[in-house]
Amino acid sequence: MTTVEHSGRPAGPVDPGRRERELLDTAQRYSFRGRIDTSAFSGPVFASARGSVVTDLHGNDYLDFNSGQMCAALGHNHPRILAAIQEACDTMLHAHSSHFNVKEIELAEKLGRLLPDPLTRSLFGESGADANELALLLARIYTGGREVFSPHVSYHGLSASARSVTFAGWRRGHGPLSGDSYALLAPYCYRCPLAKSFPSCGFACLDASFELVDAQATDQPAAVITEPLFSAGGVIDPPKGWLARLRELCHERGMLLVVDDEQTGLGKLGTMFGFTDEGIVPDIVTLAKHLGGGVGISSVTTTDAIEDKVVETGLTVTRSHSNDPLLCAAGSASIDIVVEEDVPAKARALGDRLREHLTALMERYDLIGDLRGRGMLVGIELVEDRDTKEPAFEAGNEIGRRCFEAGLIFSVRRGGSVLRFVPPASTTLDQIDQGMETLAKVLEEVSTAS
Repeated sequence: MTTVEHSGRPAGPVDPGRRERELLDTAQRYSFRGRIDTSAFSGPVFASARGSVVTDLHGNDYLDFNSGQMCAALGHNHPRILAAIQEACDTMLHAHSSHFNVKEIELAEKLGRLLPDPLTRSLFGESGADANELALLLARIYTGGREVFSPHVSYHGLSASARSVTFAGWRRGHGPLSGDSYALLAPYCYRCPLAKSFPSCGFACLDASFELVDAQATDQPAAVITEPLFSAGGVIDPPKGWLARLRELCHERGMLLVVDDEQTGLGKLGTMFGFTDEGIVPDIVTLAKHLGGGVGISSVTTTDAIEDKVVETGLTVTRSHSNDPLLCAAGSASIDIVVEEDVPAKARALGDRLREHLTALMERYDLIGDLRGRGMLVGIELVEDRDTKEPAFEAGNEIGRRCFEAGLIFSVRRGGSVLRFVPPASTTLDQIDQGMETLAKVLEEVSTAS
């Protein structure tokens, strides 16, 4: 293992190799393997993290360009998050779900002031999937409709209802899924499903999709749920104007537009929210991931009008821990960090440096067919041939494996053909350079071998 900026922590009294073997043996006996990218009982076993670096039991450091499970986008163990958690530990961890508490109200106010009008009313969940399920429930009750739609490269979580509108993968073998959920054609311009080109296409994917919406709806359709940039689906960035046109088509049919901003909001794309530069306001917005700064909390924010109508029906949306002071304190601190440390500006600077390196690599290696993304969520798509665009699945998986062994973590998506980089806002420009040097070295090795 090549180390990255070793932390210098003293070795413990137990041999790390032996400790790792013991833990993996224990995992093999007691832990469930069904994880998002692997089912192997293998090392490394991570033991600590700080900023943009995670450390395994052997003391080897890794640059984390995946921000944990994208939830540490403010940096691992941010001191302001730790301080907020400690305050909650000293005052109140858990609260009665039927009553308000101080931290819950403070978080709701901060979200209401940060989001554009008329998005003012927030309720909280414990995960991104949880928030998306709640958002679709609100949409169905408000419209009186059942059918919900989502682009075919979308990811909205792996709980039952959230998985039913997740089309980027993780569906096979998990059926039957919740009903009344359908796919739309995604604006995947690099691989347009209609073989069109933007802007001459005039958003043909939306026109075709809503012909299907009209044909499949049995009565009043409820909503479209979409990401402003499709992260897990392959870092697919819709063309300018797509989201605004989608909102128009939804409202023409009495449908709500739900924006899942969980992987893209709170500064990550270089704007405060993923939909900010489209000049539109969704009917419902969900946030999660780094909303809690590493602690599991999510939010659903909507308008007074929607809140009034659904509450009048007697809707109950409480979860046992959804308004816990501990979670809400972390969420409140994370918003303070995003605003006061200007995370959108940091994301733009990190993204510019990333794209600078990746552009140079794209000019050097024909293996890279496309470069896309915004802010600190950037991806490259690998191809066997730039003309045919045949996906380079094997090469992508090999690059991911070798980079990990060299101390660089990122996600491999779309079966191996897309490499996704999501460095935390704590990352320095030197660390960006360091990570891209590792990628460049591995690209050279893999390209030469092929």
